[in-house]
Amino acid sequence: MATTYREDPAWADIEPIAQDDGGLHPLAAIAYTEEYSEAMGYLRAVMAKNEFSQRVLALTEHIISMNPAHYTVWLYRAKTLSELEASLQDEIAWLNPTALKHLKNYQIWHHRQTMINGIGSPAGEPEFISTMLEQDSKNYHVWSYRQWLVKRFNLFKDDEELRWTEGMIDTDVRNNSAWNHRWFLVVAGLDGKPLSEETVKRELDFAKREVRKAPQNQCPWNYLKGVVRHQKLPTSTLKDFALEFADMRRPDDIYSSHALDLLADIYAEEKGSEQDAKKALDLLATKYDPIRAHYWNYRKGLLEQTEAVA
Repeated sequence: MATTYREDPAWADIEPIAQDDGGLHPLAAIAYTEEYSEAMGYLRAVMAKNEFSQRVLALTEHIISMNPAHYTVWLYRAKTLSELEASLQDEIAWLNPTALKHLKNYQIWHHRQTMINGIGSPAGEPEFISTMLEQDSKNYHVWSYRQWLVKRFNLFKDDEELRWTEGMIDTDVRNNSAWNHRWFLVVAGLDGKPLSEETVKRELDFAKREVRKAPQNQCPWNYLKGVVRHQKLPTSTLKDFALEFADMRRPDDIYSSHALDLLADIYAEEKGSEQDAKKALDLLATKYDPIRAHYWNYRKGLLEQTEAVA
């Protein structure tokens, strides 16, 4: 390729269109590089002609290498691929290293969705996602894309997908993104319908196992409460388990503030246990989570208001 598009015979038939920044003296013109400005001038020209060709693909690839966040360029590239009936598998092969180079770029993932949707199969995507998550295990775009795959290809009951979430959580029990994905997979796919008894037992047992690994990790506690709430079970379902980590008869031997928080809710719901609920909140405010003392005292105040009304 020649040094510039203007010097390249392959582009001799195109007259670039310069960017209109608003006259001779624009108020806030962006200082683009000469290389980028020239490439964009040629892109505007081919877009004006509705040209879809291999050279347009090469041009968009060049621009993306300089500015991977340019949404219009990605859209025109996708349109060009469609018009040329180009291999979408080849596009994914090109896209993989591009995504690895720009981990937090939203436009890349939208383009990937378009390509995989056109291919009609998620084959190879779990492996690529694992590669991406090795770089950043909590990358929001990657997890959002994984949820899109689950919805697009109805993987809600896929055993392999479930095992994958278990592996991600086992690797890092504090990875809230992995917990969220498991919830999405197990619960969200039911559109509000209750879980089977077998599934409830499996999910509660799994979350309890993960709590025992790190009792002060909030993720599995939230998951436990979420399953119980979704099933419309009483919060006291988790009472015996919470007591393993927060027996208030031994206030100096409490292993989880989250267990104590859960017990405060349970005791508040139990008739005649309001004083235990207040004690749990006092322990949180003074010893186990004093940074949020105002919140715990607020909760205690609500309890006292309820008692006064009663």
